[in-house]
Amino acid sequence: MANPVGEDSWLAYIEEESRHATDLDARVKVVELFKNAVTSEPGSLKIWLAYCEWFWSLFTDCQSSEAGWPEEEQKLGRELFSFDAALSLWSDGYEAIKYRINDSHEFWNRWVSIELEQLARTRTPVGVRRISHLFRDRLQVPHSSWDNTSQMFSSFLSTYNNAAYESEFKEVTASAQEAKAAYEAREPYELKINRAIKSGDQDAHKSIVKEYLSWETSQIKKPRNPTLVVSLCLGLFSRALSGIFAFDDEVWSDAAIYMSGLQHHARISQIQLAMPDMLKFYQRATTHCPWSGPLWSRYILTAEEAGWSFHSVESIKHAATNTKALDKHGMAGVLDMYTAWCGFLKRTAMDPNAPEDAADVAEVGLLAALEDVDLWGRRLYKDAYRGDPNYRLQRILIQYLTEVKGEVDEARSHWDRLASQSLLADSYDFWLNYYLWEMMVYASKPKPRSPTPATPVGGASVRRVPGVATAVLQRAIAQSTLDWPERVMEVYLQHCNDYERPDTLHQALDMVHQARQEVARRRERENAEAAAAYAAQVQQAQQQTEPSSVEDAGMPGSPSGSKRKREFTPGDASLGVNKRVKSVEADSASSMTNEQKLKRDRENTSVMVTNLPGDVTQTAIRKYFREYGHINTLDVHREKDGGSGSALIEFRSTEDVQSALLRDQKYFGQNQISVKPGTGLTLFVSNYPPTADGSYIRNLFKDCGEVFAIRFPSLKFNTHRRFCYVSFKDQESAYKATLLDGKTLDGQYKLQSKYSNPSSKKDREGAIAEGRELGARNVDGSASESDLRGVFSKYGKVASVRILRNMGGKNLGTAYIVFETKEEAEEALQLDKTKFMSQILQVEVSKESNYKPFATNRSNRASESPATSADGDVGMTDGPGEYNSGGQNPTPREIQERTIAIMNVPDTVNDARVRAIVERHGEIVKLVLRPDHQGAIIEFADAASVGRAALALDGSEITPGRQLRTGSVQELLKLKSEIKEDRIALGKGKASKGSAFMPPPQNVRRPTLGRGGPKRGLGFFAAKKDDGENHQPGNVNGTGHAAKAKSNAEFKAMFFQTGNGGDGAIEDGKGGVAHNQANGSGQT
Repeated sequence: MANPVGEDSWLAYIEEESRHATDLDARVKVVELFKNAVTSEPGSLKIWLAYCEWFWSLFTDCQSSEAGWPEEEQKLGRELFSFDAALSLWSDGYEAIKYRINDSHEFWNRWVSIELEQLARTRTPVGVRRISHLFRDRLQVPHSSWDNTSQMFSSFLSTYNNAAYESEFKEVTASAQEAKAAYEAREPYELKINRAIKSGDQDAHKSIVKEYLSWETSQIKKPRNPTLVVSLCLGLFSRALSGIFAFDDEVWSDAAIYMSGLQHHARISQIQLAMPDMLKFYQRATTHCPWSGPLWSRYILTAEEAGWSFHSVESIKHAATNTKALDKHGMAGVLDMYTAWCGFLKRTAMDPNAPEDAADVAEVGLLAALEDVDLWGRRLYKDAYRGDPNYRLQRILIQYLTEVKGEVDEARSHWDRLASQSLLADSYDFWLNYYLWEMMVYASKPKPRSPTPATPVGGASVRRVPGVATAVLQRAIAQSTLDWPERVMEVYLQHCNDYERPDTLHQALDMVHQARQEVARRRERENAEAAAAYAAQVQQAQQQTEPSSVEDAGMPGSPSGSKRKREFTPGDASLGVNKRVKSVEADSASSMTNEQKLKRDRENTSVMVTNLPGDVTQTAIRKYFREYGHINTLDVHREKDGGSGSALIEFRSTEDVQSALLRDQKYFGQNQISVKPGTGLTLFVSNYPPTADGSYIRNLFKDCGEVFAIRFPSLKFNTHRRFCYVSFKDQESAYKATLLDGKTLDGQYKLQSKYSNPSSKKDREGAIAEGRELGARNVDGSASESDLRGVFSKYGKVASVRILRNMGGKNLGTAYIVFETKEEAEEALQLDKTKFMSQILQVEVSKESNYKPFATNRSNRASESPATSADGDVGMTDGPGEYNSGGQNPTPREIQERTIAIMNVPDTVNDARVRAIVERHGEIVKLVLRPDHQGAIIEFADAASVGRAALALDGSEITPGRQLRTGSVQELLKLKSEIKEDRIALGKGKASKGSAFMPPPQNVRRPTLGRGGPKRGLGFFAAKKDDGENHQPGNVNGTGHAAKAKSNAEFKAMFFQTGNGGDGAIEDGKGGVAHNQANGSGQT
């Protein structure tokens, strides 16, 4: 049978064989299996430990007759399984796994216990020196149980070398400092891995290990001890590739690239590094991941570099084709492997030292490879197979025929056969490569040399021109379905201007003029078809939304659907959240003046791209679509199987979308992608529970289909927003989600789930929007609601009266009165500047304001006399039963001692979600959300809760990737607001602090068809490379710093420190608002 693959498979197989090992031959066979296993999995601690234990048991069994071995087998066993062989095997195993810093102690502890048992019986000086050396070596290797090993060494010295105890231990400890520092740097990752393993979360485990590997591979750039750094990184790769990533071709490729880089680094720096055998590594890699074409191609290339013979390299190719998994992910792996094989054949034939038959062998091999790939593709895809869009094997064959055989006509016939395939004939890239090849052939021909060339009759001189290359460009322009004819026309005109005769140039001008007219008509037809399809989709979406208009309806007992800003809602204080349903699309459209200018219609300026490569990056997608429009935002999603990916791309305008749609069914690398309009995919969702996060939303719609992305709005300018945009993978899933509109959640929230359509936003509702609410200031402190109702009811029917009060119930002098009609409210304005009780009232119509940069959330408990801060804000007070001694008002110091600031909170997280994670650690008196400073301020009922909360919250995640930090209010107020960028930054260097403007966007030269990217060649000039091209895209998720561990002394200081010059009160409204360009302005 074939050998097992993977650590667990080997152990299971060997365990089964060892059960039936009842004689010496069977036991020797098990030993041979173990040898094969450690060759296949050299970094597996489990296999090495089982191997050494098995061998040690054979050594002990053959020493006496107690194991029941026959006498003859005992004698042979003592020769085969000797004591020295056993100890040597333990040593070999330790060397193989010593840099597994998390668990190598399991192996070493067992080995050293055997050594100490033998020393206890012999007590020889040689044995003492040997074990001392083992301890010295072990303590200079980073590992998780270093302290235990040190204690073992201390006990050993006390027993066997007490005279030299102090000097030996001091010397070893000094030499081990580098090892301890190395482990301390890696300990945070190890702790995260242990937590993920204990929780059983394999996805988190994989994510942490990948992050760990990324960090570890970067350490080679700045090492003091490169040998140690490399050994630790290789040890980590060994752990990953024998464990959780044993069958992950991406991690195998990462390891291969790292080792290749090490070889290059070693050659440059002249440093001797312990490198594994790369050929053995690739043999293991292709055994574990036989479907990976890139790994097979690297295997072939490495064998060629190592000088392997033709037949040895050919055996790798046969091993690849014999595996049944090479086409697991389609033809990509097959083409990668055959490209490496054909490249090897070509280079072998071009080698001046190659044997005479090398050229013939290469030709036969190249033609056979082309035939094999074609048969493979047709077997896999039947008649749908259209060949390699990059025609890699054909290009290798053409180069071979041109440069090795000199058969230009035969090579040209291959170009012509390729031109007959519609997949390539429609590609401007193919025609430009064909043209460049013809120009190379033209340039390689020697020019006629004559000092006095003859002048023919008529006086015209003979001029040598590249007519065949010209004909190639003419054929390309004649293709009516060419994806980017404009580019080919430019090259054609430039070529004729540079090389051709005047009459040919004249003909080219005429031909291009006519072709441009035809292309313009073609573009009009395509745009009309795309517009018709788009209009049909919009009409379908509108028809689906007609049965139920967008309304803010609530169930009995649920929050009102109005936009009242100040009306009282029962339960506000106890729930700690505002449960008023927002007419949020209107709200987001007018939150700030500059947001009006930045309004974006995401629904109609987005496309969904599917069947992207599984390892696609944002940078690659941006480069691919760069010449088809300006990308605002980009969400990338990898499918569960990891074989493909999808992206939701938002462009600047609908014109950009129409251009990008022309990439539908084109190729992105090896994948034929689908590009469809993003209409009908995004829903406007609101009136869900205030504590809902992304996980809640995904779970809410899990039965409808796959949720592609969720966008929460920024709360920097309005903390009362409670809505989000949910994008689905397909229109059917989005339609199913709209059927949940009106569903009651948690018994009181009536869900809104409607198609996002900013053009049909709803007018605002409520007393303020309708002009029915009046604001009265300078109200007498002793006045009650009934007093005010009696005065204002003279002018109309009063719906409600609310007086603002502090936590102690004291009247703050401001009231809001709501009338049944706008006319009645206007009549009541006559009370302005009139005397009411002992004060002169100031009455005006309440005005709407969407600028709510912070949210204050108080407990429903009230103290008797709340303190007032210097700026007039109501200070936080102690809850009942927690007043300071004597019943006096709490001092600023007491308030500060029970107040904590939470930092690095995303500006999309509301106060309800913050309260949900904080209140479990203690009773909250007051919570102030400050998205303008990326955090929140919490006053607890007692100081002890501050310590508990700090311990629990520091380093925890409120959203994936955002670790919270705790500190003082002063630290929070020093932080600036979160800045998000939707696009690749332009230019180089750091932007000036005072700059509040984005750099001007690049001019987009939209071709509407074809693939982007600069091309170099004869006959035209390439555009200059933009400096901003290499900037990494992505959304910046905040400016929070990494969490810093606190000592006991720092926690104590948190309880008792009074601060520097502050009164300790929480400030509700300070801090500026930074300019922001972020998703979540409330608009699609």
